[in-house]
Amino acid sequence: MAAAIILTGLSAGLCFNWSNTIVPGIARLDNPGFLQAFQEMNRAIINPAFLIVFFGPVLFHIGNMFFLRSLPNHVKIMILTAGLLYFIGLVLVTIFGNVPINEVLDKTDLSLASSEELRNMRDLFEQKWARLHLIRTWSSFFSFALLVGAAIINYKSIII
Repeated sequence: MAAAIILTGLSAGLCFNWSNTIVPGIARLDNPGFLQAFQEMNRAIINPAFLIVFFGPVLFHIGNMFFLRSLPNHVKIMILTAGLLYFIGLVLVTIFGNVPINEVLDKTDLSLASSEELRNMRDLFEQKWARLHLIRTWSSFFSFALLVGAAIINYKSIII
């Protein structure tokens, strides 16, 4: 349970940070700068630490459902809901929403694009990516909050 909380919290923090610093910060760049920055960040984020933080909670959410069967039903429902929110709202939205957009951008040679092509690419990329990322941010936040709430409720039931 602790590992699920920690990794989900790290994912929620990553999403929150992107939403509140990175996305607004690079939005101030011109079209080539914006697109190049996104290309480089998308390439850099695929690393072992990120992959553990991103996929780890899925494994721990599944594990929690098996190893914590003796928990009260309302706590199990909270944990299950947290796992579903994380998997659907973060993992699936990323895989089927943000990643395809990232791949189109990654395959584009920005140095060969005209200024109009860069503007069009940014227009297609920026708003859709940000909307999908907002779903990821809220999903990971609520997943984390549910896990913390389940841990607190379970802890209180052990003490009382």
